[in-house]
Amino acid sequence: MGREDLDILKTAHAWKAEGRSVALATVISTWGSSPQPVGSQLAVDGEGNFEGSVSGGCVEGAVITEALDIIETGDARILEYAVTNDNAFEVGLACGGAISIYVERLDGPPT
Repeated sequence: MGREDLDILKTAHAWKAEGRSVALATVISTWGSSPQPVGSQLAVDGEGNFEGSVSGGCVEGAVITEALDIIETGDARILEYAVTNDNAFEVGLACGGAISIYVERLDGPPT
């Protein structure tokens, strides 16, 4: 885990300490070319503020939207993004790679 990842976790911890709702997105797998490596993280609060990066561009926006839903429902999920013929012009990776991102709500008080 790099320094940037620790900073993102510290930010998520601080937001929880302030009473904010928080979700954490983590890149769990990549294939081919991808903007961020496995382990990259993005913290999102209930107001849509975010820190870190799991991809960039349209994917980042889609992950933030999903994170806001996960904050509401509490239902963690794995998101997958890639370029295919069917979604080449929708949210995807222009670099031709694929990524999987695990998004979870951070519950309970910070420790």
